[in-house]
Amino acid sequence: MRLFLILCFLLNACAVPTRRTPLDPGNQQYGQRPKNVKEFNPIRKKIALLSFFNEAPFGGEDLAIQATEEFRREVMRSKDYLVDPSAAQIFGTSKDIYSGGGVKLAQLTRKAKMAGVNLVVFGRITDARIRQASDEIGFVRKTKALAETKVEIKVFDVISSKELLTDIVDGSVHDDNFRFYVTENEENLAYRQDLLRYSTRVAVRKFLPRLIQIGGKLDWTGRVAKIIGTKIYINAGRDSGVNIGDILKVITEGQDIYDPETGALIGISKGDVKGTLEVMDYFGPDGTIAILHSGGSVTEGDFVQLY
Repeated sequence: MRLFLILCFLLNACAVPTRRTPLDPGNQQYGQRPKNVKEFNPIRKKIALLSFFNEAPFGGEDLAIQATEEFRREVMRSKDYLVDPSAAQIFGTSKDIYSGGGVKLAQLTRKAKMAGVNLVVFGRITDARIRQASDEIGFVRKTKALAETKVEIKVFDVISSKELLTDIVDGSVHDDNFRFYVTENEENLAYRQDLLRYSTRVAVRKFLPRLIQIGGKLDWTGRVAKIIGTKIYINAGRDSGVNIGDILKVITEGQDIYDPETGALIGISKGDVKGTLEVMDYFGPDGTIAILHSGGSVTEGDFVQLY
């Protein structure tokens, strides 16, 4: 027995010590992000999306609705923009803007600024067509179809009061399948319309990278909506990505600059910095409450930007 104990002691003494596994910073006990630390959301610029219209001979109003709603869905999926559901009421529809030659945009710029709108997006379907070919013989026929939709989209910057971008995007789709031959035309018409709808959605999706690219070069701008005592209410909040503790600089409204010869509006000058605000709380679905951080003479309607 004594010999057995001596052997166990010697084996333990000669054994290589076990190396402790270092603490994993991502495990459940160590290195977790504190629950009270909030994620910082990117600031989202507000868009007034005006209903598109279809001037092509095919597809009808249905294609215009498809284009508008697809654009809305794609924009809302991004972290860069927020579609303001009430902002479109300021400008009306895309058809209103086109019929007025864009003059209405400049006229309503001041009102859009007060609503906190950064960009106005409007457009039209300029072309929509579909071509089909099928085998001549057989109860089950192979059908080839090509649908093409062209959508013109324009982006107007409210702050500078000028058009930033005009682009025509093409949504071409092919479909090769086997279909049972039917004598009635209704099924074929529904098939053609579905293909045009899909082509329209493809076209609109192509424009989003362009919009995100130009949006990254623009400063986000909000407005002072109301001042009650020491509380300053801003027309952008949680939905727009404004965080508690953010510091905002207050800027006066710039002056309209006109061409002395033609009288046309060239642009708007930059305003002066009046002070800074600190965001303290949220109110409503997309508003914040701030207090004066530095400076003074803040008035309702002043611009605010991230410091």
